[in-house]
Amino acid sequence: MSGERVPGGRFDRVVLIFNPGKPGMGARIDEVRQSLADELPGLTLELMPSEFAGHARDLARLAAGKGSPLIVSVSGDGGYHEVVNGVMDVPGSRAVCTVVPAGNANDHHRSMRTRSLPGAVRDGRVRHIDLLRIRFSGEIGEQTLYAHSYVGFGLTPLMAIGIENGRKGKILELVSVARTLSVLSPFELVRGDGATARFDSLILANISRMAKYGTVSEMGAPDDGRFEVVTLPHAGRWKMALMTLRAVTFGLGHQPSVSSYSFTTRDAVPCQIDGEIVHLPAATHVLVESAHGALAVV
Repeated sequence: MSGERVPGGRFDRVVLIFNPGKPGMGARIDEVRQSLADELPGLTLELMPSEFAGHARDLARLAAGKGSPLIVSVSGDGGYHEVVNGVMDVPGSRAVCTVVPAGNANDHHRSMRTRSLPGAVRDGRVRHIDLLRIRFSGEIGEQTLYAHSYVGFGLTPLMAIGIENGRKGKILELVSVARTLSVLSPFELVRGDGATARFDSLILANISRMAKYGTVSEMGAPDDGRFEVVTLPHAGRWKMALMTLRAVTFGLGHQPSVSSYSFTTRDAVPCQIDGEIVHLPAATHVLVESAHGALAVV
């Protein structure tokens, strides 16, 4: 990925956005603050704790509207999703983003090349990655969201719900996934040409790893203007189980990539965007596009 230096050679401040109610967050924030203070004395640091679901987006929008901040989401994928959308709410913002992992799911962080936060601040070098721009229209109105990692329909959001309702820990979460497979129902989509397709799972991915244990593609890059399409046409639970097992062991290998993908839901279907669940009614039109180089990150 190409890099460029922030004007002036450094950020004017570092902004930490976090959920103070999350277990262990106080110690995590203290750790981040101490590392920055030790290596970068005199650095301007702002703490912006969120107070409710969606508040991190508001805070990021506020921070992105002023100066050249490095906005740090101390969170998992869901918290970072809110921060990214808040920054994208500000056209022409000079904000740069990064995530310090502090959540149950950290797929984006694992898929990116990362440096220590003090090192990234000192160097001041940024790169631009793609986002997935998702446009919904229909009964829910017109909505646009951005995903830093993936959008999933069918098995993916059901897995997330099952994991959330189950107990934590890798083995127990895989058990939750197995239970999810036992109640999986296919869903139907209508493509732009009018053809109907029936799927057990559809994933549009800007990263190679997701759902904590699965490698969905060996080819994806977060800055190539394309995203991978991972589909499983309806074929029964045994085939879905084999696909899941392959993802968590050897990976799914090469997948086709596109710059846009659109369809209309024929059924009501849950959708997972960076770990956040959105419930789509029937007859919702969905357009997913690669927003090439849309987000500046360290």
